[in-house]
Amino acid sequence: MKTVISTLSLLILLAACQSKTDSTTKIATAETPALEGQSAVSDDVSEKDVVKVAVGSPDHTTLVAAIKAADLVNSLSNAGPFTVFAPTNAAFNKLPKGTVEDLLKPENKSKLETILQHHVMTSALAADFFQDGQSMGMVDGTNVTFTVKGSDVFVDGNKILGSVKASNGWVHVIDTVILPK
Repeated sequence: MKTVISTLSLLILLAACQSKTDSTTKIATAETPALEGQSAVSDDVSEKDVVKVAVGSPDHTTLVAAIKAADLVNSLSNAGPFTVFAPTNAAFNKLPKGTVEDLLKPENKSKLETILQHHVMTSALAADFFQDGQSMGMVDGTNVTFTVKGSDVFVDGNKILGSVKASNGWVHVIDTVILPK
């Protein structure tokens, strides 16, 4: 008799768990939207990541459009660490006419990715870390060279105009698009 009651209790418990799991699954599936990666996380309290720093800058709208077109938003929103050399809108305007529009086309996504990856390092480095003549690797697999003149720091000859600390690295504002060699 004890075995029958134990078995019956176990079956009732399993049935209750199954019923609860099914309704929970249905609720979660029906009411919870699919997340789009780290960039979809809403957080108005923590320090901004490198993408949110760029999004918050009126001088980096072209860079943000390029990051979106190259599908790099989620990658750069992750924990990193990253050092991003962020060309301003004026930097993109220095490129030959039509270049930006051409790079933003879907068929040129790979080329745009390479150019943007040439502006990113997988480390979080403040501007005062760089030394004159130092060569460092970028995400695209090529190197850049740093020059230091007094308190000014240049990456491949392009001056760092300012720097912003982000939750996942550093954003260094530059006034020229650095093209891979």
